[in-house]
Amino acid sequence: MSAQLVLAIDGGNSKTDLALVRSDGEVVALVRGPQSSPHHLGVEGSLEVLDGLLAQALAEARIPNGKGPVADVGELYLAGVDFQSEEAAMQAAASSRGLARRVSVGNDTFAVLRAGTDSGWGVAVVCGAGINCSAIAPDGRQARFPALGWTTGDWGGGYDVGLAAVSAAARSEDGRGAKTTLEQAVPRYFELETPTQLAEAFHHGEIAERRIIELAPVVVAEAAHDLVAAGIVARLAEEVVTMIRVALERLSLIDAEVEVVLGGGLMEARDRRLVSAVESGLAEVAPAAAVKVTSSPPVVGAALRGLDQLGVGPEVERRVRDELTQRFERIKAQQTRQQGATGRSRA
Repeated sequence: MSAQLVLAIDGGNSKTDLALVRSDGEVVALVRGPQSSPHHLGVEGSLEVLDGLLAQALAEARIPNGKGPVADVGELYLAGVDFQSEEAAMQAAASSRGLARRVSVGNDTFAVLRAGTDSGWGVAVVCGAGINCSAIAPDGRQARFPALGWTTGDWGGGYDVGLAAVSAAARSEDGRGAKTTLEQAVPRYFELETPTQLAEAFHHGEIAERRIIELAPVVVAEAAHDLVAAGIVARLAEEVVTMIRVALERLSLIDAEVEVVLGGGLMEARDRRLVSAVESGLAEVAPAAAVKVTSSPPVVGAALRGLDQLGVGPEVERRVRDELTQRFERIKAQQTRQQGATGRSRA
C-alpha cells in the first residue's frame, strides 16, 4: 500500500506555513506565505492564500494536481477561528475545494499543543500578537477561550504589552506615572527622542499604530533593570497563569501531571524572567503541571495531528518532527538573510 499524504497548515496573522507529509514520515514540501487568518481575510480570502501555497508545495514536491483531493488528510489550524461556527464554515468551504479527502479545522493553539507534546493532550498558551489558550484532556474533552481581545476580557500578547509600554513612557514623561526607562527606550526604538514626539507620529499616521507590537521585546529587555517594565512582564505572566488555571479547572485536571506548552513569539524568545514568572505562578495553583517552551513550530503539530488519524508509530512521528523542524529553521534563516540584504540595499 502506497504512503498516504497529509496536508498540514499553520495559518497566522502574519504568515502561513504549509507542509505535505507522507505517512511513512517523508516531508515532501514545506512552503511559507502571507497571513491566512479568515478573521482578517474572510473564508474565501483565506482559502485563496491556501490554494496558492498548496500549488507551490505540489510543484516543489513534483506531485500532479488533478481534479480530486490532493491529500488524504488535511489539518488546517488557523488564527481567527475562535468559535465553532467559524470552524464549521471554514471546514465546509475547505472541503468543497478538494484540499483533502478528510479536512479538520481548528484554532492554531491546538497545533502548538500537539507540536509541544508527544501525548497530544495538555495545555497550550500562545503569546504572539495576542494571547490565547486551549487545552485537551486525555479523554479528548477540550477547554478554550474565544480570545478576541478586550471584548472577551483578554490582556496579553505583543500588542497589549507594547501599548502598556507606550502609555507608561508617556506618563513617565509628564509626571502622571512613575519614572521608567521606557520613557527613553520606547521612542528610541522608533528613532525619536521623546514619548510626545512618538504620540504625535502616531497621531499623524507617520508611524502605524500596529507597529506597537514591535515594542514587546523592548519591554522584556528593560524589565531586567526597570520596575515599571518588570511590572508589565509580571502582569503578562499572571494572565498566562490565569488562563492555564481556568483551562485546567474546566477539565478537572488542576491536580494532574499535565504538560503546559508555551508558544508564540513572546514565549519562544525564552526570556528567563517571563518563563520563570509563569512557572512560579503555576506552581502555586497547579503544582503537578510541567511548563515547557515549545521548540517545534506549529506546522509540526498540524502534521502530527494528521498522522494521528492515520495511526502511525512513534518512529514516523520523530522523523516528521525532526525533518519539518530542520526545514523550518532553514526557511527562517533564508528569510533573515533576505531581510538583511534588503535592509543593506535600502541603506
